[in-house]
Amino acid sequence: MDAPAPPEAAGCCGSARACVFARALHARTASCTLASRRSLGEREVLECAAPVARLNCSTLAALLHERARFALKLPAPGHPMVHAQALRLHCGGLEALREAMQAGHADVHALVLAVHERHGSLTALPWEAIVRRLLQWAPRRRGGPPRAR
Repeated sequence: MDAPAPPEAAGCCGSARACVFARALHARTASCTLASRRSLGEREVLECAAPVARLNCSTLAALLHERARFALKLPAPGHPMVHAQALRLHCGGLEALREAMQAGHADVHALVLAVHERHGSLTALPWEAIVRRLLQWAPRRRGGPPRAR
């Protein structure tokens, strides 16, 4: 019998195929050509169609966490993050990566492929500039302008 996947590998929906950047995809700040949507009960989950691509995204997410941990005051790896912290890390990190790569699109898989093509490795990115830009990210404001009374 197969051993269950560790919690960090299972992601938010309990699947070993769970999309690493599902928060960013749900927030519509990024997209991915390899993400497939399916219903799980009353919610929608995103899963990655390619195990190698998921591993690359896991590596990118781990590097984002490692490099921005102090600046964003994130918990140690393996400890749960508050949703707002994870959203800022993933959405802001992907936006910062897109700007660093001067890409006009926010497709996660295409960005990772471009990084490997241009830099050879995710570790060779200009992390200082990426973290600096990540710190400037803020979520969209909900609702419209305040009503006059």
